[in-house]
Amino acid sequence: MTALKLDRGGKKMQRTISPGSWLLGVMIGLGIVSGSARGADLATGEALFRSGQYDECATMAAQEIAAGAEIGWHMVLVESHLARGRTQEALAAVEAAIERFPRSVSLRLLARRARIEAGQDPALASDFEAIEEIIVRSGGRFSSPLDRIALGRYFLMRGADPRTVLERFYDVSLKENPDLLEGYFAAAELALAKDDFALAAATLKKAPPAAAQDPRSHALLARAYDNDDPAGSAREVAAALKLNPRHVESLLLAAEHKIDAERYAESAETLKAVLAVNPREPRAHAYLAALAMLRSKDQDAAALKAQALANRPRNPEVDYLIGRTLSAKYRFEQGAKHQREALTIDPDYAPAKLQLCQDLLRLGDEAEGWKLAAQVLDKDAYNVVAYNLVSLRDHLKGFRTIEADGIVLRMDPREADLYGDRALALLKRARATLAARYGVTLSSPITVEIFPERKDFAVRTFGLPGADGLLGVCFGKVVTANSPRSQGEHPANLEAVLWHEFCHVITLARTRNRMPRWLSEGISVHEEARADPAWATALNPTFRKLILGPELTPLSQLSSAFLNARTALHVQFAYFESALAVEFLESRFGLDTIKWLLDDLGNGQTLEDALPKRSKMTLTQIDQAFGDFARQRAKGTASQATWEEPELPAGADAKALGGFVAEHPNSFWGLRRLAARLVDDRRWGEATTVLEKLKGLYPEFTGPDNAYTLLAAVHRGQGDAAAEERVLEELAARSGDAAPAFARLMELARARGDWAAVARNARRMLAVNPLVSEPHRMLALAAEKTGTLDEAIAAARAVVLLDQIEPAGAHYQLASLLARAGKPAEARRETLKAIEEAPRFLAAYRLLLDLGSEPAAGARSLDSKGAHP
Repeated sequence: MTALKLDRGGKKMQRTISPGSWLLGVMIGLGIVSGSARGADLATGEALFRSGQYDECATMAAQEIAAGAEIGWHMVLVESHLARGRTQEALAAVEAAIERFPRSVSLRLLARRARIEAGQDPALASDFEAIEEIIVRSGGRFSSPLDRIALGRYFLMRGADPRTVLERFYDVSLKENPDLLEGYFAAAELALAKDDFALAAATLKKAPPAAAQDPRSHALLARAYDNDDPAGSAREVAAALKLNPRHVESLLLAAEHKIDAERYAESAETLKAVLAVNPREPRAHAYLAALAMLRSKDQDAAALKAQALANRPRNPEVDYLIGRTLSAKYRFEQGAKHQREALTIDPDYAPAKLQLCQDLLRLGDEAEGWKLAAQVLDKDAYNVVAYNLVSLRDHLKGFRTIEADGIVLRMDPREADLYGDRALALLKRARATLAARYGVTLSSPITVEIFPERKDFAVRTFGLPGADGLLGVCFGKVVTANSPRSQGEHPANLEAVLWHEFCHVITLARTRNRMPRWLSEGISVHEEARADPAWATALNPTFRKLILGPELTPLSQLSSAFLNARTALHVQFAYFESALAVEFLESRFGLDTIKWLLDDLGNGQTLEDALPKRSKMTLTQIDQAFGDFARQRAKGTASQATWEEPELPAGADAKALGGFVAEHPNSFWGLRRLAARLVDDRRWGEATTVLEKLKGLYPEFTGPDNAYTLLAAVHRGQGDAAAEERVLEELAARSGDAAPAFARLMELARARGDWAAVARNARRMLAVNPLVSEPHRMLALAAEKTGTLDEAIAAARAVVLLDQIEPAGAHYQLASLLARAGKPAEARRETLKAIEEAPRFLAAYRLLLDLGSEPAAGARSLDSKGAHP
């Protein structure tokens, strides 16, 4: 029914899964199988447990056991004690149960869990030895589906092949009893343990309707969705807590979500709710320790960690969780330290080893990082993250490395030939500009890796594929980015992306990787606009509406805007809001205040403490002032426009649209639709009037059917090249992604012989997508005309790589440029390649003769193959 895969699916950091109360389903089934006369009462006990009434459940179980109940009630009692952290009572109850039911595998597994939670050494083999003896004596007579699920879990603990367990135990049990919830839960837990989130979700979706009434089902689905669908994960957590407000697994995940959103105080309250259920829960103490460390309260963190380890001092999960939480906040050095401590306790603890691997790779320590990935994969061939990383390691061996001035750039070799030098120059300029602006000295090289395949970018960045919508990620000393090849037909401006990510390098360096997400992203987006106004994110109609409505996030809560974003558009709005907040801070308090804030963060202060101190305002006052600033900006944009939308069919004609505009003469949406219709109808004069008005009302709008693009179409239709060029230049100055405009501007400038303009627009287009030949070809021509031979040669080399239609001409152009640059040997080689592609290419023969007699041997070689006419 399920198939364990090695596919690359998912994206986030690995999370552990507690055994929880999975034995509850087993114990209910075993009570029924054993023929208990108290089946109805046991169902009542199960309902009490599922709803979080653990004490009431324990009381009922004790009463039933005293009356001679069967095995199910014994297990209910043990589980109820464990849920409340009463480990000694659980041990006593399970030992008493084993005396009565010595041949129960499920009881033995429950006993092992109770011993571990009570602080006993998990390496003790007594329970496993007892189970092995039961298996041998049974002669294989474990016939019920629940028995087989318990055995499957046991064999997984003993290191059995996961696929074998899945197929021979879980799938067989589900085939025999398709309504057995425990089978779905067991299979989902196995998939989650291997980071196969898609398989876990698919498995749980096949579960019968009864699963919807079990908080475990919702908690497992929440884990499965947590990587790619945060909103879906939150919904499942809410569903689980509605069924059981004291469900520890769901409360812990809710706390993690709040940490992700930097709602640290709320997370702490949720963790206290966990401890109210189970005061000994080590994961709750571990997360509280991590929260203390994020607030630089190191003494509190040490005390909380000691509490987490009080019951089980050699529990590697504590340091693993602390370290993983720190790494999720880009504290990779601190995170790696805790993973090493976890591995000191248990050198084979795979979650810590894999997390340390990723921490080291993000810190640039690749030798040890790749080694750890291989170790995890050697130990567990089904670990999806380890498999992905090892596969990527092998793929990266084929990348080319370009180094200069503290930048280590790694790229696909072909892409390196096409734009490696351009990318390196941009990164060097970003390093110099931004380091000077923020007063940062980078003491070690910065590694930038550009991936032509999105899945490789995602694996390098997160260990798993996904990462849809992300163009780049900066970890501090390491930057990863998607190349234009991975972005489809309309890539983002690559140079803007690299500038954005390198700004993260600078601010993370100044804060020692201690800054809230909104401030980090806000500064980077803000600096894009400063580097080139065309890279700025425009205030579009949707953003304007969100700012003026109730969805503007207070500055002090901006990090939550990223996690709580309902759609991709809301994620984009979170970036825009954050940049607007940084612009507000700089305009109100100055750049020095921002730099001091970064220092405060680096010294361990929270922004909630540092910002009021530096601004001399309370957070409430800052939030109010930012709100006023943002609303003023929104109201000042397209201030004379109105926003009525015509309720007309998509194919409405110009007469109908004109009637609407007559009633609403400044309606942005009405004017836009009318203009587009008039252009489609080739009614140039009327279209010009409407478009000039639209452009005047909202000059910032560069989205679909913008006034600039439509006016250019009008002028082109009228044969007015000069007017077309003027309006396209206006668009180019406002939009760094307007590749069609750049291409047309190249054509127009070439037609009138303005080679400087040709070169300018070729560079604009190459900034967006350097993987197409035309801008390289035009730049080679323009640079040749203006006498910048080095740039012309570089562009011509790119044309040679890209031009599959006229390769002979591309080689000839490059040869001619090389000859003019005084590089005869290279020129001869390119000339011969041109002749090889086109044996009757007379101009190439003439160039070969002009280059001298040295290539004669090469010419004879071609002649001997019949290549010459």
